[in-house]
Amino acid sequence: MLKIGLTGGIGSGKSTVAAIFRVLGIPVFQADLVARTLMETDQGLQKALRNTFGEAVFQEGRLDRKYLADLVFTDPYQLDLLNAIVHPVTIQAADDWAKQQTAPYVVKEAALFFEAGSAIGFDYMIGVSSPQTLRIHRVMQRDGVSRDEVLSRMKRQIQESIKMRLCDFVILNDEQHLLIPQVLTLHERFLKESKTEPYVSRKPD
Repeated sequence: MLKIGLTGGIGSGKSTVAAIFRVLGIPVFQADLVARTLMETDQGLQKALRNTFGEAVFQEGRLDRKYLADLVFTDPYQLDLLNAIVHPVTIQAADDWAKQQTAPYVVKEAALFFEAGSAIGFDYMIGVSSPQTLRIHRVMQRDGVSRDEVLSRMKRQIQESIKMRLCDFVILNDEQHLLIPQVLTLHERFLKESKTEPYVSRKPD
C-alpha cells in the first residue's frame, strides 16, 4: 500500500483536493481536523494544553479555538509549544489509522508536513498550489479574519514556492486549471504503481 502526503499553504485548497480523492474511494486522513478532535477528546492532550496555555484554553469543556489561535499566531514561541504538544499525538494517530486501511493507497492531508518533519515514510508528496491573493481571500471568507491575520498565519509556514519544490507532484488550484483531471491523473498512477511496484518508503533527503 502506497502512502501519499497531501500538503499546501493555508487557503491553498488541500481539503478540496482531499475530498476528490475520497470520492474516488481512497481513504483520507485529515490531520488538522483530527488534531482538533484530539484536543477535545484526548485527556492527556487536554492536560498538556491546560498546563501550557492556562485554563482559559477550554471553555465549558470545549477548546476555545479563537483564544488559542490569537495566542499562538502572534507568538512564534507559543506556536512552537503548541506544535510540540499536538504533532506527536496526531502523527501517531495517522500511523495507527494507516495500518488499518486496505486500499491500494492512502492519503494523509496536513498543512505542516515539512515543518513538522513528518514527510519521512511517505512514498510521494503532493503539493496544492494557489496564488497568494486567492489564498488570502479564501481564508478571510472561511474564517472571518482580517487580511493582516491571514498574512500573520502565512508567515508561520514555509514559503509556498519552497514547499512546492519539496513535493513530488503539484496540483494547481488557481481557478484556471480544472482540479478533477489533475487528481485523476495521479489516482491512475498510484493505482498502477501500487499493483506493479514493491513498497519503497520515502527516505530523508
